[in-house]
Amino acid sequence: MAKSPEEEHPIKAFGFAASDSSGFLSPFHFSRRENGPEDVSIQILFCGVCHSDLHSLKNDWGFSRYPLVPGHEIVGIVTKLGENVKKFRVGQNVGVGVIVGSCEKCESCEQDLENYCPRMIFTYGATDKDGTRTYGGYSDKIVVNQRFVLNIPDNLPLDAASPLLCAGITVYSPMKYYGMAVSGKHLGVCGLGGLGHVAVKFGKAFGLKVTVISSSPAKEDEALNRLGADAFLVSTDAAKIKDAMGTMDFIIDTVSAVHSLLPLLGLLKLNGKLVTVGLPNKPLELPVFPLVFGRKLIGGSDIGGLKETQKMLDFCGKHNITADIELIKMDEINTAMERLAKSDVRYRFVIDIGNSLSACKT
Repeated sequence: MAKSPEEEHPIKAFGFAASDSSGFLSPFHFSRRENGPEDVSIQILFCGVCHSDLHSLKNDWGFSRYPLVPGHEIVGIVTKLGENVKKFRVGQNVGVGVIVGSCEKCESCEQDLENYCPRMIFTYGATDKDGTRTYGGYSDKIVVNQRFVLNIPDNLPLDAASPLLCAGITVYSPMKYYGMAVSGKHLGVCGLGGLGHVAVKFGKAFGLKVTVISSSPAKEDEALNRLGADAFLVSTDAAKIKDAMGTMDFIIDTVSAVHSLLPLLGLLKLNGKLVTVGLPNKPLELPVFPLVFGRKLIGGSDIGGLKETQKMLDFCGKHNITADIELIKMDEINTAMERLAKSDVRYRFVIDIGNSLSACKT
């Protein structure tokens, strides 16, 4: 007979979970494994709220498993170390991102690209190596293999650093891989949300000219005066889009809604690159003519490996880059999800786990 989530492991844990595709989150008692030789036990202090959490809660992608504890932008402090763990110390500020396991042997893993491992284990909603379910960061504690734990630079505030573990690496990795970090080049950032606003900050730190492309005219002031973008384009302003045709070297497309790629391809110069990191729940049309006649490229990217994620965090520490956040209490999460569905957040919700979760115990 299968054990209940509370009985699977020896360490009692508490968090918020959804029991079905309504996505409604409520108090949930479960358990974590004992700290093994390669493990790091972490007391969770903050957890970012990613749009993919909302997709998972609602089973928008068709593979959610309930009960589901979301959260893969986890920041906390080390409470216990396995005997083989040498690179962390008790009391250290650390983070856990989208994945907590991989085969560690395949070509992707050997290249420090664990995020492309065919046996990658997601931080929540997946099957761990012992056959039990993984539960995410909307909870009080987590135990993670040391390979998948990251150091948070001391100068970064933990709450505002937590979204870097998904939103940050999701835009940093393609910018580095596709050569989009060349000073003096022109970068377009399509979509000014959780991912897009961090992409603007990275672009400016890399020395790029940055233009924000958004469907919302109300975001212009924030893009230019708060985030430091050089220009702003409303995607529905046909005249302004026409004037900007052929001016950009790269575009990073962070939009998760179904949208047309044709105008974006038109904004690119000869040999321009459009890289998409959003995950619409329906296929997008691929206009071939602009690709052929402009020798342009469309690419994609999925977070990053652990080595690159640490480099991203160190870069953020050097340049004082964090996410712009709205800090919420655990019992405000369902309202936050409703607002997230309406894009009513500037630009990332972060749950104050350490100061609010325990008050929700039933």
